[in-house]
Amino acid sequence: MPDPLISLLIAGVITLLIAWFFWPERGLFPSWQRTRRMTERVLIEDALKHFQLCELEHHPITLESTAGALNVSTGRVADLLDQMFSLHLARMAGGEIRLTSEGRDYSLRIIRAHRLWEQYLAKETGYSAREWHRRAHRHEHVLSTEEIDALSSRLGNPLYDPHGDPIPSSSGQMRPHGGQSLTAMSLNKPLKIVHIEDEPETVYDQLIAEGLRLGMFVHLVEVTPQRIRFWANGDEHILAPIVAANLSVVPVPDTPTHRTPTGKSLSGLHPGEKAQVLSLSPAFRSVERRRLMDLGIIPGTVVESELCSASGDPTAYRIRGALIALRNEQANLIKVTHLKEAPHDPKKD
Repeated sequence: MPDPLISLLIAGVITLLIAWFFWPERGLFPSWQRTRRMTERVLIEDALKHFQLCELEHHPITLESTAGALNVSTGRVADLLDQMFSLHLARMAGGEIRLTSEGRDYSLRIIRAHRLWEQYLAKETGYSAREWHRRAHRHEHVLSTEEIDALSSRLGNPLYDPHGDPIPSSSGQMRPHGGQSLTAMSLNKPLKIVHIEDEPETVYDQLIAEGLRLGMFVHLVEVTPQRIRFWANGDEHILAPIVAANLSVVPVPDTPTHRTPTGKSLSGLHPGEKAQVLSLSPAFRSVERRRLMDLGIIPGTVVESELCSASGDPTAYRIRGALIALRNEQANLIKVTHLKEAPHDPKKD
């Protein structure tokens, strides 16, 4: 006959396990259900974004394209479509998948959240450009409409994200950047970058590594099936056409304002050389720009390259009597002119 005490203990353990598994709100099963619902919602929202972008670019919405965008099987997409049809977010029209008005409003809200968060990361944080998209993708699914509007107001209601993509307004309106692919433009005409496509990541990483950014003025000098060659910010760039196609540009008047800045990068100074600061690149984020200006790195300041680290990066510069270390990627974005070409700096005395 079983020991009553052992039976009681076993019954207690089973009761605790059942309670832990099914306890309302905090139990394992309710938590799994919430996670599953959240995953379903995220996939539906990602599908809505894909549908919206397909419509904007006049591409057909297919099971295959959606599966590729969401990184799931076409069978999974079919299940999601059934849910979206039942929620009146999408419909079939003439044998094609279409967004309903409710689905279009929903998708624009998600796109608005994503692009505003990217703008926030670019302007007010130290995250690198490679991280903006991934971090914004996480936040777009948790921001409420009120939080999205508050973020937009905080940022000054920007029209474009840091890649140049238009940000939908609270009413769903967008202003296209109006650019065309760099590969389609005429040679030897002044152009300005208005959009840098951030997908696929490998291509975007290459463009970032080239130092290309929004607002940069470029001169296209060669277009062949093998390469695209152009000048930007005083540097020559040679890209494969498939990479250069991710840059959108607009023509600009050929005025001195739009020409490549004179001077060279601070990183080009050799130890012992002195130069005067001409400008700080717009590529500096506001937080980093303020820090550099607080250190005295402003137009007119005289700097001297004193020594390099063993690895060559960072380099120590003498600035207003203080020794300041700058990474090469920072010094590359500071334009200077050699001291023998610059006027005397009385602040150095």
